[in-house]
Amino acid sequence: MTVDSTPDRAALRSWLPGFLALAAIWGSSFLFIKIGIGELHPLHLTLYRVGAGAVTLLVVLVVLRDRLPAEPRVWAHLTVVAAFGVAVPFTLFGYGEQRVESLLAGIWNATTPLIVLPLAVLVFRTERLTARRAVGMTLGFAGVLVVLGVWQGVGGAHFTGQLMCLGAAACYGVAIPYQKKYVAGSAHSGLSLSAAQLLVATAQLAVVAPLVAGAPPTPTSLSAEVLASVLALGALGTGLAFVINLRNIRLAGASTASTVTYLVPVFAVLIGALALDERLTWHQPVGALVVLFGVAVSQGLIGRRPAPADVAGPAGRRESTVQKVRRQAGQPVA
Repeated sequence: MTVDSTPDRAALRSWLPGFLALAAIWGSSFLFIKIGIGELHPLHLTLYRVGAGAVTLLVVLVVLRDRLPAEPRVWAHLTVVAAFGVAVPFTLFGYGEQRVESLLAGIWNATTPLIVLPLAVLVFRTERLTARRAVGMTLGFAGVLVVLGVWQGVGGAHFTGQLMCLGAAACYGVAIPYQKKYVAGSAHSGLSLSAAQLLVATAQLAVVAPLVAGAPPTPTSLSAEVLASVLALGALGTGLAFVINLRNIRLAGASTASTVTYLVPVFAVLIGALALDERLTWHQPVGALVVLFGVAVSQGLIGRRPAPADVAGPAGRRESTVQKVRRQAGQPVA
């Protein structure tokens, strides 16, 4: 052990437990969705979980003496972000998990960066397309085809469920670059923006859910298992996870903290297999590895070269669009 290595190991011990806890919390979200849809319509589940998350972050705001945004322009942009970043994708994951395993939904969540990049380049023009990113996207989408098992033919409820989960990831692909362009540059804290985003999403769902799925059941009519899952999705997966993520960023830097997204599908698969006895066919984990490899290449984690489009994050690290926006506005993972 050298003098230089000792502080690094101490620093690792300071943030690694929180890093692993965050991956486990976000990875378990797909298990809780699976349990929740056993008694709740996907729209009702999303309404309850988002409402619980909003209440949790409002409490944190009060404790930290932070405040919600006051500018109408910010709230107008958050209306778009809340729809595409929270209400629609959370609901699509619920619909998807009515047809596919929770661990497979966790794998599809990992495709988000692959969808963010082309939209950021072609639609929002917040990023440049480089050769490295093009190679990463190509690899990633090849992995998507492997996960889908397209050589087996398409169709059926299982295939439809996978497309719904992919659609949820595509919604994040719209929300993240939109948020980077119109919201992330504001002077408000990530906690403030995230709480406002969940409040708007709760209002949207409170209007849409009764029209589509009828009046939501009262919490007292739910089983203890489902009620606990809803609270875990909202209070734990959004509230506590947000606080842990901010701590990880402060201790390890934004770039290191953002790599938790690579562990989320791993935990989702492990938890689904252990808690629900779910199983994957061979091509799904193989495709997932190809997807993660493609994401790593596109984000410069393999063969990294600083790109002009990247921006400096905390601790002098460099971060991509996905990393920066999730750091600044607490974008939920699932």
